[in-house]
Amino acid sequence: MKKLIFITLAFLTGLQVTVSAQDKTAPEKYGHTLNLGAGLGYYRYIGRPLPVASVNFEFDVARNFTLAPFVGVYSYQNNYYWRDENLPYNSYRYYTYHVTVVPMGVKGTYYFDQLFRASSKWDFYAAGSLGFAYSHVVWEHGYYGDQHVYKTASPLFMDAHIGVEYHLNKRAGLFADLSTGVSTVGVGIHF
Repeated sequence: MKKLIFITLAFLTGLQVTVSAQDKTAPEKYGHTLNLGAGLGYYRYIGRPLPVASVNFEFDVARNFTLAPFVGVYSYQNNYYWRDENLPYNSYRYYTYHVTVVPMGVKGTYYFDQLFRASSKWDFYAAGSLGFAYSHVVWEHGYYGDQHVYKTASPLFMDAHIGVEYHLNKRAGLFADLSTGVSTVGVGIHF
């Protein structure tokens, strides 16, 4: 009798381990991921692409959906043509200003791995970012004109994304994130 109970328990335990290992319906976890990215952003008011750096940390919220607080930074320099009344003959000259923009907010991401039946090495997603952008402007010494003549980032930051991540191992992956404003490539570190 003891042998029969032992064999039955061993068989059920082995069956449970086999079923658990083959269960593909268990939801994949995407959160607890630190994403470090660098890339290019194109902003119409500047008229050229700029280098951008970004970082976010994803948290699982629902099945296939994460939220990630983010912060980024980009900087650029432009010139403004201004009539300087302090120069002889009211001369015009170019004055330089330097702008640093720091967008911050939350990125919501939905993963399509189950829909695409992707292998565990790949993640495919669509996302949206919403937040605000802090801008800081420094003018060249000697400029005394209107310091609000430049065009800068809107205080409201919105971006739509599509992306893919390739998992190198359980702890690290490489991603490409294409968006309406800032496109980055980078490293995802999974905790």
